[in-house]
Amino acid sequence: MNRAVVVFSGGQDSTTCLIQALTQYDEVHCVTFDYGQRHRAEIDIARKLAHKLGARAHKVIDAGLLNDLAVSSLTRENIPVPHFDADQGTNVLPSTFVPGRNILFLTLAAIYAYQVGATTVITGVCETDFSGYPDCRDEFIRALHHALNLGMACDIDIATPLMWLNKAETWALADYYQQLDLVRQETLTCYNGIKGDGCGQCAACHLRAKGLAAYQLQKQSVMASMKNKTALP
Repeated sequence: MNRAVVVFSGGQDSTTCLIQALTQYDEVHCVTFDYGQRHRAEIDIARKLAHKLGARAHKVIDAGLLNDLAVSSLTRENIPVPHFDADQGTNVLPSTFVPGRNILFLTLAAIYAYQVGATTVITGVCETDFSGYPDCRDEFIRALHHALNLGMACDIDIATPLMWLNKAETWALADYYQQLDLVRQETLTCYNGIKGDGCGQCAACHLRAKGLAAYQLQKQSVMASMKNKTALP
């Protein structure tokens, strides 16, 4: 049986990955991490979406140690979530960066995949619209994939279906599977924990809204671009 594990936050990107994975694998498991994030409403949303979309299993893993170690505006209530800043370059790490988060999450997801006999771990990281996060780069994913397979003596792939898509193309992918409205209305991407279109002020909301507007403006060309990058019919 062809099994996959989706690192699932209940946000736009991971939900789009789950929607696609359910069409490509016989069995899909979701793992969500509780690390004391300030937008922890995403955990309940992830539970509801995993059930609604038909994941085989959904496991919430306690990663509270990350909150103790990683200082970020997503792990500390006394550090405000910044508004989107168009002038901030990608060489400046935003306060929303949680150091080590994807290292820990993907490592734990790979261990879970090993346990359930899955050959693929799917994550929605993206280098095109990656907000300056170093652990969303393709180079990092390839390095961690190599390390995990060496360390566990197995062959578990880390799949990144959104790696080279921009946000408009990610919306197009959701629309391709006829789930754009669900992704827009029922996911939580906002750093301030507001479902759907979010607060409209943080960087995550800005990228999401900008991508949706671009997709709505030029649906055919964006859809064609997305299909070309993902090899869909």
